[in-house]
Amino acid sequence: MNTAKHQPPEIRPAGTSRPTDVITARGLRRVYGRGKDAFEAVGGIDLQVSEGEVFALLGTNGAGKTSTLDMLEGLVAPSAGSVEVFGLDPLRHRGEVRPQIGIMLQSGGLPAELTVLETLEMWRGTCTAPTTTDSVLERVGLADRANVRVGSLSGGEQRRVDMACALLGQPRLLFLDEPTTGLDPESRRRTWGLLAELKSTGVTMVLTTHYLDEAEALADRIVIMHKGAVARAGTLREIVDGHPARIVFDHPGLPLPQLRDAQVDARARVTVTTHDLQGHLSEVLEWAREHGLRLGGLEARAASLESVFLDIADDTDAADGSSDIPETTDELIGARR
Repeated sequence: MNTAKHQPPEIRPAGTSRPTDVITARGLRRVYGRGKDAFEAVGGIDLQVSEGEVFALLGTNGAGKTSTLDMLEGLVAPSAGSVEVFGLDPLRHRGEVRPQIGIMLQSGGLPAELTVLETLEMWRGTCTAPTTTDSVLERVGLADRANVRVGSLSGGEQRRVDMACALLGQPRLLFLDEPTTGLDPESRRRTWGLLAELKSTGVTMVLTTHYLDEAEALADRIVIMHKGAVARAGTLREIVDGHPARIVFDHPGLPLPQLRDAQVDARARVTVTTHDLQGHLSEVLEWAREHGLRLGGLEARAASLESVFLDIADDTDAADGSSDIPETTDELIGARR
């Protein structure tokens, strides 16, 4: 079997792409339906993913994240705007782009009756220039489970089979949809290590995850989508800088201290929203000492990706909990093969 490393086609010059851009999207828009029943899932966003970086695409409910991924992966055409992957249209130039991409679905839907080895050999046959199944099994920690039927694996082990399938083609660009869902903490950390190893070899990754600590740990840049638009974008520090910290404690039943340049929400739990965490925390502690109080449930929380994300999700105009309009299962499985 041919295990030679895949030689990618030459990247064509394109008007909107820089040489280091693996993905460029301009004015990307996705509309479902027509007329008065039309629904705009993605409302004209711009994205760039540079070579060798881990790019986290996060989103609140109904944000348009899934629709965006479908367009980036070349599964559907944008309603407007453009997408380039390696300088090419991923839908029109599918034959040139697809061999360079690995996709780990949120749910792989692999045949339960096949063994892990049989599954990977089957998947290997669809790849242009695959690596060996043995090397991939070793990488994802399933070498000792090769002869076990997929249906008999734990949920976490099945996710590792999904990862193995995505790596078989030696991709230059890897789409990872919830890669650690169902994994125990040890397996999750091992997956993080594998992704860091792949990054060190120059593999570019687009990561979606509900684990915000995962995005914090792995991503070079982060985009948070909300209601079809990009709500925040940048490095972790760029996203959290300027976002307020919080001091929280149980209400002691006394008049609270006056804290200049801070917002105080006084309920059963007092929440102080501040851009000067150290200064205002010192004032609160001094006030408590003067009154002989021990503040129950005291917490001081610096700005984090979670606090930014939750503030975006708590927007009063947020979507009503519906998720992106999905393709059918058959359409997704067929398109991603």
